[in-house]
Amino acid sequence: MNPRPLHGRLATLAATVVLGACALPGVPPADAPVSDEVLASPSSAGKRLRPMPWRPLDVRADCRFRDEAGYVTRITLDVLQSKVRTFNADVDIPRRGSCRFDGPFTQTREKPSIQLRAADGCQVNIWEQGKAVTVGFANCAARCSRGAFDYLWPIIIDRSSGQCH
Repeated sequence: MNPRPLHGRLATLAATVVLGACALPGVPPADAPVSDEVLASPSSAGKRLRPMPWRPLDVRADCRFRDEAGYVTRITLDVLQSKVRTFNADVDIPRRGSCRFDGPFTQTREKPSIQLRAADGCQVNIWEQGKAVTVGFANCAARCSRGAFDYLWPIIIDRSSGQCH
């Protein structure tokens, strides 16, 4: 029989489990060198991540879309080399009202994402997400009928086809 009492072995086992739970396997120390081959992606879990390189955004869309919930979106967007040449959008939100984004907007940023601002404080943010371009809105309640802005979703555009979803 082991001369150590059972409670001593259980205490040792518990301490080992607790300390083991604190370990972070696969995470390099903060001062480890960053490899240029590793980009931020879901398949790079456990590796040191770095931002993906920026590239200018090019997208054209002139589309109308109605989803299964009844949202109707109309958008015209023309961006060349991250410079917005045309933007306007209308969104009808079922039982809530509508929002109109027909300018005037001033482009205040082109990287890492595009930002448009209006004198009323409305901000339109445009960014690339895989094969899609997302158009999101912030502080734009004045451009919507009462309460509709709370139900406004971002507009998704397929970059290659120009179709909106």
